[in-house]
Amino acid sequence: MTSARHAPLAERLRPQAIEDVVGQDHLLGPGKPLRHALDAGSLHSLVLWGPPGTGKTTIAKLIARLADAEFIEVSAVLSGVKEIRAAVEQAGIALRTRGRRTVVFVDEVHRFNKAQQDAFLPHIESGAIVFVGATTDNPSFALNNALLSRLRVYVLKPLDSPAIERLLARAAAAAEPPLSVAPGALARLARAADGDARRAINLLELAGELANGGTLDEALIGVVVTGAGVRRFDRAGDEFYDQISALHKSTRGSDPDAALYWFARMLDGGCDPEYIARRVLRIASEDVGNADPRALRIALDAWETYERLGSPEGELAIAQALVYCACAAKSNAVYKALGAARDDAQADGSLGVPVHLRNAPTRLARELGHGAGYRYDHDEREAHAQGQTYFPDGMAPRRYYVPVERGLEIQIAEKLRRLRGQST
Repeated sequence: MTSARHAPLAERLRPQAIEDVVGQDHLLGPGKPLRHALDAGSLHSLVLWGPPGTGKTTIAKLIARLADAEFIEVSAVLSGVKEIRAAVEQAGIALRTRGRRTVVFVDEVHRFNKAQQDAFLPHIESGAIVFVGATTDNPSFALNNALLSRLRVYVLKPLDSPAIERLLARAAAAAEPPLSVAPGALARLARAADGDARRAINLLELAGELANGGTLDEALIGVVVTGAGVRRFDRAGDEFYDQISALHKSTRGSDPDAALYWFARMLDGGCDPEYIARRVLRIASEDVGNADPRALRIALDAWETYERLGSPEGELAIAQALVYCACAAKSNAVYKALGAARDDAQADGSLGVPVHLRNAPTRLARELGHGAGYRYDHDEREAHAQGQTYFPDGMAPRRYYVPVERGLEIQIAEKLRRLRGQST
């Protein structure tokens, strides 16, 4: 068994009191939700949701300590229903023989399947255990509704650089022997940790080993952090969808600089550039639309360029299309129009095609009157058969497409008003 002296520095430094937890004052500060419950001795089942290294395991252990409860840790990676039953049995023994409740901490609970999650339900309901889950994924997606409805969700925030710097200073002093650190070194290490306290302390420990009794300066820290980690990014998780959302909204908001920043962030995190190329194509249609139809062609060309050049050269073409879309006139008129037309198509059922619009390829069809009365637009003034209707019989004409007063749609709107016999 590893002694406390030889345990990793991150474990030796784990907070033993609420006041020692950094970066989560919105939950653990005086009067805040979780702190209030703990101070009142009100144990309840919950899930802690946040990025790695933000204190989820630490808080779970503190909950058990402050409530004078037993603590059992179950890993969703290594455990199954058998281990869940064993934990519940231990909790029952603790309650019967010692009168103590048990906190069952499930790390990475999002990795449990539905059956495994459901195994906890009766024991949470009966109060046999206090369930504390930890997840880096959105609980709304990662947990089934039956389990989620029985838990309170607490959101942990990534630690900012000043908070991690304070932790690192504490860790340097707690190391054996204490580490000598040059000015500015901890700040650089904190930035490289990217909000993850555990990563920060592990990097500090590595730097201490390399220093071999010497001072940790910025040069040494530079060696340690080079290639130490990419930014927080999960190709199937919340960080992925939050960042692509930020990229899309920055482009829609006509901010090319922010769009490029999020593009660079996603590439830095390992996102497939073709995924972003597909999103740019969507932006060109959904948000730029007919205000500047060239955007659609530019987005397609960028995607094709990437397919031919690959990374990193082809990424420039995607960036070019992204900037064009951000700077282009915007219109979601077609996007809204299609949505409204779909609503009507679903609501009105299978209305028949008016006789004058029906196809008449055969003699029988013509004898039935198909196409009768149809006016060929090209034979009319301005190639427009004024007054001819195109909606089903009995359905009043709709105005789905309403061009905006931006870009090419200004001219489109003027033409439609003229064709409809409206004043300009």
